[in-house]
Amino acid sequence: MSVAPRRRSILLATAAVTAAATAPRCPMTRGPDGRWGWRPEHTADAYTYAVRAGADWIEPDLVPTKDHVLVVRHENEIGGTTDVADRPEFADRRTTKTVDGKAVTGWFTEDFTLRELRTLRTVERLPLVRDRNTVFDGRGRVLTFQEVVDLARRLSRESGRRIAVFPETKHPTYFRSIGLPLEEELIRVIRRNRLTARDCVVQSFEPDSLRRVAAARLGLPLWQALGTSGGPYGHGITYRDMMTPAGLREIASYARWIGPDKSSLVPPNTLLADAHAAGLKVGAYTFRAENQYLPATYRRGTDPNAFGDAFAEYAFHYGQGVDAVVTDFPDVAVQAREDLRG
Repeated sequence: MSVAPRRRSILLATAAVTAAATAPRCPMTRGPDGRWGWRPEHTADAYTYAVRAGADWIEPDLVPTKDHVLVVRHENEIGGTTDVADRPEFADRRTTKTVDGKAVTGWFTEDFTLRELRTLRTVERLPLVRDRNTVFDGRGRVLTFQEVVDLARRLSRESGRRIAVFPETKHPTYFRSIGLPLEEELIRVIRRNRLTARDCVVQSFEPDSLRRVAAARLGLPLWQALGTSGGPYGHGITYRDMMTPAGLREIASYARWIGPDKSSLVPPNTLLADAHAAGLKVGAYTFRAENQYLPATYRRGTDPNAFGDAFAEYAFHYGQGVDAVVTDFPDVAVQAREDLRG
């Protein structure tokens, strides 16, 4: 298996999506945010662990508060990622909403002010899969996007490397419909901090969200995330259509990256070659070490939560020529990258 000589970036990711790359020329690996595998996601501790493990970008998923501050949570429903369910003072906030056409029951960031969210503490989102992480429950708090930018700069100074932020706009059509648009506030924070292409890559599953960011002429790389079924909410196009040569050329008109599920890059699928032919870089998501998230070939034993041969999966995708990986385990991704370079 041949390996391209360029350095692939390691992105720190969440369990659901992703982390980011340092420089546009570099591929990335995403981890707990790169870190999620070893710490509850979207916490300062997790981001710090990820960078020290070798992640090049850290990925904050962005959702708004009631007072329109961008905070970092995997979803706007926070019943599974904070201790809100144990807080009697917020019991009446539990409700059911329709988000992107699906009914969701729980507690939602848009029903809390930032001050109220500050009183909550974070917990492991996948306690049955990563029970070791539950020892950190209650130790972190909900971060704002600005705090993640500040943390990335501090970690850059400490590590001697440029650590980029890789924000994802979550459910942008939904939030625009309730008067809490994500893009305007995201653009404001980017401008206030004078983030450059080396500092920030913006990600979304919704093309219209990326086009709104592109219209601001920030000079930042944009990353079109791609699902495995259906299509971006409210867009009348499927991900399958977006992954055709014609669809990739359209993406290249506003974005520099695509972020497909790693399963979409396995031959005979030609997505990787087609994307490179369209001038796009490719960052695959989400790499994890547990058997249940690995292809059957790389599983070890029958315990779905035991670790399989994650190194072999990285070797395969690095060998195929991906430009970055989004991972919950940046330390494993970095070691796999170094093994292949050696």
